[in-house]
Amino acid sequence: MWKPLHPLYNVYRRWFGRYTLDDPRPIQREAPYTYYLPTVVRLESIQAGDRVQLLFRSEPHGLKYGIERMWVEVEAVTGDDLKGKLLNKPFDMPQLKVGSRIAFKRYNAIDISSDRELPPDSPQVKQYWDRCIVDKCVLYDSVPVYYIYREEPDMAQPDDKDPDSGWRIRGDYRHISDDELEARKASYIALGKVLNADDSWLHLIDSPIGSAFMRNFETGEYEPYERSVSDED
Repeated sequence: MWKPLHPLYNVYRRWFGRYTLDDPRPIQREAPYTYYLPTVVRLESIQAGDRVQLLFRSEPHGLKYGIERMWVEVEAVTGDDLKGKLLNKPFDMPQLKVGSRIAFKRYNAIDISSDRELPPDSPQVKQYWDRCIVDKCVLYDSVPVYYIYREEPDMAQPDDKDPDSGWRIRGDYRHISDDELEARKASYIALGKVLNADDSWLHLIDSPIGSAFMRNFETGEYEPYERSVSDED
C-alpha cells in the first residue's frame, strides 16, 4: 500500500493519480453565510474565453493539500458541459500541469473572471464578515443561541480587515451552573460563522448598540432584555 511519505509516492501520483472536481453546492448549503457562490444568472452566462475557478481534489491525497482552488480558461461550452485548460501550476498535484485539459459542469464554478462585463451578480447577497464574541459551544457543540446583546465595539485593531460588530452571543445556559458558564470558552469570529450554526436571530442583526435580547424557547421569539451590571462579561 502506498503511504504519503513513501519516496516514490509522487511518482506514482504523477503517472497513476487522478483528480475529481468538488461540487461546491453542498458546502454552500452547510455554510450559507460565509461561503458565497456565483448566482445562477452568472453561471449561465459563462462562455468561451472566461476564466472559472474550480475545486480540484487529488486522488490519492496530496502530501500537503487535499484540495486546490485553480483557474481554468473556458474553451468550449455545450449546454452545462464545459471544457477548458488549466491556468495554474498545481502546488501538490503532479498528475496535473499548466495546460491540462479539464472537463467540468457549470455548477463546479466557485468564481468567474472575464475580460467582458459579466451580468450583475444579483440579487445582492449581504455578507457577514464583521466580528463578534460568541461562546464556542454555539459554534461547535450545537448549543442554541440564548442571550445576545450589542455593545460599543472594542475588540477591533486598526489594521483589522473586518471590524468588531459589538455583538456578544451566549449559548443556552439555563441548565448549567454558574461555574460551568464561567468556564465556557469564547471566540472572536465572523458573524457569518455564528449564523451558519444558528441564524434564529438574523432579523435582529441590525439592532443598534445597547440592544439586548433573550430567547424564549417556548415561543421561539427573542424578547427585549434589560441588561444589568451583572450581565457584563
